Amino acid sequence: MSPTFHWFLPTSGDSRHVVGGGHGSPLGTAGTDRPPTLGYLAQIARAAEQLGFTGVLTPTGAQCEDAWLTTAMLSRHTERLKFLVAFRPGLLTPTLGAQMAATYQWHTGGRLLLNVVTGGESREQRAYGDFLDKDARYARTDEFLHIVRDLWAGKTVTAEGEHLRVSGARLNRLPQPVPPVYFGGSSPAALRVAARRADTYLTWGEPPAQVAEKIAKVRALAAGEGRRLRFGVRLHTITRDTSAQAWAEARRLLDGFTPQAVAEAQRGLRSSESEGQRRMLDLHGGSRDGLEIHPGLWAGIGLVRGGAGTALVGSHEEVAGLIGEYREAGVEEFVLSGYPHLEEAYWFGENVLPLVRDRSAADGSRGAVPVPA
Repeated sequence: MSPTFHWFLPTSGDSRHVVGGGHGSPLGTAGTDRPPTLGYLAQIARAAEQLGFTGVLTPTGAQCEDAWLTTAMLSRHTERLKFLVAFRPGLLTPTLGAQMAATYQWHTGGRLLLNVVTGGESREQRAYGDFLDKDARYARTDEFLHIVRDLWAGKTVTAEGEHLRVSGARLNRLPQPVPPVYFGGSSPAALRVAARRADTYLTWGEPPAQVAEKIAKVRALAAGEGRRLRFGVRLHTITRDTSAQAWAEARRLLDGFTPQAVAEAQRGLRSSESEGQRRMLDLHGGSRDGLEIHPGLWAGIGLVRGGAGTALVGSHEEVAGLIGEYREAGVEEFVLSGYPHLEEAYWFGENVLPLVRDRSAADGSRGAVPVPA
């Protein structure tokens, strides 16, 4: 079976340089090169749809435009493309969240996917009026998704948890279909919630062996809950006709990072409470040296950008081969991006997607791609 590919909507702005920021790091000024206007984001969304991506991830946070509103408007500019909307469950009630998802499905013909972001930074959460600590936020997310899934199942819900309480909650319209829930996080609390409530567990792009280890852990936890999850990875891409051209582009991006920008970004990122962010930082240690941490996997973007900080770099054949390594590690979905997002969507969509699908078809004729138990 072919893997599923999603692209990314840069609602913090786009550029031919890396747009930094997030997880305690200040937003880079490169984001003003191409402001996230509806017109520009629609260009990217239409390109992703034309190229064969299933959906587009739209982030959440103070540094970007609101994901619900932006994608609802963009749905009118596309026909089939799905929208992986990131949102924070602590900022709306479970009944309202369930209702919003049902409304979204009704008006878009079922094109909503949900990326649940618990919120890794207490400082930013407090700016939104959320004063729970990290573990309590995960406990609240667990309660939130429990209530939402019962509402989507058509139940009348009365629940009184440690953090959330509803009485006689019920939806007048159920979502058709129920939107899949994507969920990330690397802390023990996050993995437990993923095992109980997620449909797809997402991780940032660590080397394939580390991703396989994490997948095995989440798979075992989910099995203990009597559940089976899908697994996805969040990566950037730099793919060109030759390996030399791709690495030249990586070097160009790296040359755009001033020492001051790297130092400022790293100070902010080191203050992050996110376990996933800590793991990203460990891949490069704040150094410009040794950034190819696995053949074709480059950690340079994480020097200035919070969150996903690694990129697949190489010729189209090499990038397709590295995707195959992640598939062997258990990855079924890829959420990708590149700078600038419009042009990089074409580089990947026109050149790598056909290779991956041809290889998947060939693998299918010989048997399924191996996935670790």
